[in-house]
Amino acid sequence: MKAIWFDQSITLDKISAFNKDTIMEALDIRYTELGPDFLTGTLPVSNKTVQPLQKLHGGASCVLAETLGSVASNLIIDHQKSFAVGQHISTQHLRPGNMGELVTGKAELVHLGSKTHLWNIDIINPEGKLVSTTRLTMAIITK
Repeated sequence: MKAIWFDQSITLDKISAFNKDTIMEALDIRYTELGPDFLTGTLPVSNKTVQPLQKLHGGASCVLAETLGSVASNLIIDHQKSFAVGQHISTQHLRPGNMGELVTGKAELVHLGSKTHLWNIDIINPEGKLVSTTRLTMAIITK
C-alpha cells in the first residue's frame, strides 16, 4: 500500500518538531509510528493529564485524539494550497487511564475527501484495553 502522506519523506522526527511551544509539548505527547495511512502516539497519565481522582482527564484523551488526527490530516495535504482544522470531535470514554500509565492512540483514516477527512482514533492502555474511542472530522480549508 502506498502511503497517503503528501511528503513521502516525512519522519517521526520532523513530525515531532510540530510540538514545539504547543499543548502537545506541554502534555508530553509523542509520535511513535507513521504507517501508510495511520499515525500513533502516546500520552503519559501524569499530574499534567489527570483529574482530581487521579484518572486520565477526558479532555486529555480528546487532546491526544485530535492531535493525532489533525497532524495526520495536515500530513496528507499540500500546504501551499490548503490546511486542515478540526471541525467536529466525538469521544466515548470507556475505562479510566491510571496514574503512571502511558496510553497510546492510533488515528486511522476512515474517509479521505477533498473538503473533509474523517478519522477514528482509539486510545488503549498498556494492557491493550480500550480507554476511549473518537471520531474526528477535519475540514480542509483552501488558502
